[in-house]
Parts: sequence; structure tokens; C-alpha cells
Amino acid sequence: MNFGKKLMKFGPLRLAVVLLGDRLSGAAIQPARVDTFVIEAENPAEALRAELDARGLAPRSVAVGLARAAVVVKPIELPPVVGEMREMVRFELDRHLPFPADDAPFDFLPLPPDGEAGQPPSETKRVLIAAADRRVVDTAVRLAEEAKLRPVSITVAAHDLLALVKTVHGERVAWIHRSGDTADLLLLNGATLVLSRSLPATDGTALAEEVRRSLAVARWRAGDAVWVSGDHADAVADALAPLGLPVTRPPYTPSAARWLAAITEEPRGARELAVAVASRRGVRPLDLIPSALRPRRLTRPQWITVGMLAATVVLSIAALLVPGYREHRVLNALNRDVARIDPEVRIVERVLGELERKRALLAAVQSIEASVVRPLPVLRELTEILPGDAWLTMLSFDTKGVELTGQAAQASALIPVLENSPLLERVEFASPVTRGRDKEQFRIRAAWEVQRPEATPAVAPAASPALGSPATPPRPAPGTPPRVGPGGRRP
Repeated sequence: MNFGKKLMKFGPLRLAVVLLGDRLSGAAIQPARVDTFVIEAENPAEALRAELDARGLAPRSVAVGLARAAVVVKPIELPPVVGEMREMVRFELDRHLPFPADDAPFDFLPLPPDGEAGQPPSETKRVLIAAADRRVVDTAVRLAEEAKLRPVSITVAAHDLLALVKTVHGERVAWIHRSGDTADLLLLNGATLVLSRSLPATDGTALAEEVRRSLAVARWRAGDAVWVSGDHADAVADALAPLGLPVTRPPYTPSAARWLAAITEEPRGARELAVAVASRRGVRPLDLIPSALRPRRLTRPQWITVGMLAATVVLSIAALLVPGYREHRVLNALNRDVARIDPEVRIVERVLGELERKRALLAAVQSIEASVVRPLPVLRELTEILPGDAWLTMLSFDTKGVELTGQAAQASALIPVLENSPLLERVEFASPVTRGRDKEQFRIRAAWEVQRPEATPAVAPAASPALGSPATPPRPAPGTPPRVGPGGRRP
């Protein structure tokens, strides 16, 4: 309940009240809610205010609908003279109203050319007028003001039924809306109201006959369809079957169908009229509200002046904005070009970064190789100069020299052999020689020659296999007999 009140307070609210003799029919339309009610009271304004307060409605304005029987609505012909249309209609009112026309509120709308297709149109102008006694309009205004509401329009309630439907251009339709014992008849040519009447709805045969008479008044040879709505619509449809026209429900818009579906109480006819009056927006045709209360409408010369002023303002703004717009387009084009080549630029940047990293790695490798010796030339040299009875168990070297550990038949014979190597100098035993079963265990240390060949950059110092594990000897030179290790095994 509280949530509904919040919607009513902050959502747009359209209120309509229809004066139907001794009762009022009201409708309040909001985005999420539709309220309809019927009031019968001696003081209708006070009862209306109490009803709105009880429902939590706080409208500021109201659209007032009048019963069709309280208003004179008829088509009239104007002479083919040049003049202001409203003054011509005012001049013709005296001949068509049953009450004084001097101060009678009225409005009119032009009618389409009469006659059937293929016949030449009449030279006279036809308009549909709506006029009411001043006392009827004053009563409607006083009711709204006493209920603390501002009237925005005073129309025939049945005329606003057109706001609920989708019409087809050129389709001639007779629409009968029943409310209680009264039926309102509308003749429509597309979206244009051609004629409206108030008929008694007690006798179905008489109702069908009145529809035929109305078609003749509108100068229609026949219609295209008949719509029925309001109270007991099905019974009305059965009574109109002798007309020989398709009788259906009106083609309501989705919004109108939703609003009408919210009506669950009787009488439906009066409530539907109130919903129709509340649903209409904008300028309402045949509006009888006094000119002092009528919303201000610009005349055609005023509209032309406003249009010229608007065009001048638009051109001035365009003159200021066009240069900036051009620059904006150029900047957008440049941004698109930058965005298009940005992936390629990023690829090039990644390639350059990878190249720089590889250059740094190559420089580091060259720097390391410049500070150490290469092991392969040393192994080749030792393979060539060591005798066949020598067996190495460990070989290690660094930038200062090399150290050999192993077994030989005569360890002292290895000293001069190593001294004669162009790679080594200062060859000496690093520890005393020990005698084994048939071999001498030795440990010899030697320094590198100061001027040694193939002193190219190399990897970090390498060590031979651990002591006790047979070292894989270098491949002997061609013609050199294979070495045999302890126990007769080949290395």
C-alpha cells in the first residue's frame, strides 16, 4: 500500500471527471495504477475531494467530460466566402442552437468532403460544431474549483473515446458506447469525428434504426464496421446484427486495453468514459473550456515567428560549432589512424626490446669467454701427449692452470711430457707419488703458458668426474693405440 502511494505521489497523474446528470464518474491514470469511481452525492465537489483523499491521490488539475445529451453537436455548412473561420461559425450559431448563442461556449472542427467516392465534392465548407449552454460549462468549472482542482479542458466525454483506439485512414465506422440507459453514437471517418448523437438504449431495433438514420445524416451510403463498448456490449452487438455490417469490439491500443482491464466494478460504461477523458493528451478537439482558462495556443503568424527565431538561433549555434566540429572530425580521424597502426608499433617495439636483450646476452657471453679458457683444446692436447699407460681419474682447470689426478706406470715420466706442451709450464707434483699394486698414484699441477694458442672466450671452468669414477678420455689421434685402464679395460 505504501509503495503504491509513493508511485502515485511521484509518477504522472491524470485525473478526469465526467458529469452524468446526478452522478460523477472519475478516473485517475498513473504508470502503475488505474483508479475509477462513481460518486452520487448532494455536494459532488466535496464528495470528489473526499474520494481523492481517501485513495491517496493528489492531482492539481482535472479534465472534465460532459454527457453527450448536455451539448449540441451537429455538422453545419458554411457559405463559400473568404473570412476567419471562427467568426463565420459564430455567425451561423444562432440558426442551430436552442439557447442564446451570444455567450455560448463553442468549438468546431473541419469535416472531410462529403459525398461518395467518384462524386464531385460540394463547394460549401462543412464543420462539426459543439456548443453548450453557459450554465452547463459554469457548473463544470465550479465543480473543479470547489474540489481545489484546475480545469484544463471541458469536452464531450464520448468524443474522447477516440484516444483509446487505432484507426484506419478512410475507414467509416459507427461506434456505439452504452452507459446505463443511454447510448452515445459516434461516426468516424478514420481518426476524424463526423457526427455524434445521444440515443436511448432500451430498444435494440430502435437503436439499429437510429444508426441507419445517422448514416444518412452524415451522407454515408454505408459504413465499414460497427464497434460496441460500455454496458451490456454483447447485447448491443446482437441488436445491431440487422445492419448487415461487421460488429466488433473497438481495436484498443495496448495501453488502453490495460487501463480498461483494470475496471472490475459496475457500471463499466461510465467508468470507461472517464478513462477515455483521462487518457487524452495534447489539444482536444471540440473543447468548450472558457478562453480565460484555456491553455494559451499560438496563432499561425506567431508559430511562423517562433520558427524563424528558432532557425536563427540554430544557424548561429551552427556557425559557432562547425569549426570545432571539423577539428573534432580531424582529431577523430587521426585517433583512428593511430589506433589502426598501434598493434604494428607495439610489435616493432617488442622486437626491438627482444633484440636489445639478445645483444646484452651476447655481450655478457663474450665477456665471460674472454676471461676463461676453452676446455676442448686442453682435452685434445692432453689426449695427444699423455702416454698410453697413463689413466686420469680427475681433471680440473681454471684461469691459473690445470691439475691432473690419476695413475701411470711411471709418474715421473709425465713431468717432461707435460712441460713440452705449448699450453703448460711450471709442471710439478702437487702431492707425493704413491705406489699401487702395478701403478703409481700421482697428482700433478701445471700453469698455463703466458702466450698460449686458441685463447678464445670460453664457458665457466669445468671439472672432471669425481674421484673414483672413470673419466671419459679424449678420442686418441689417428694411429695412436688405445689406452687400457686398470684390469685390462678400455677407457
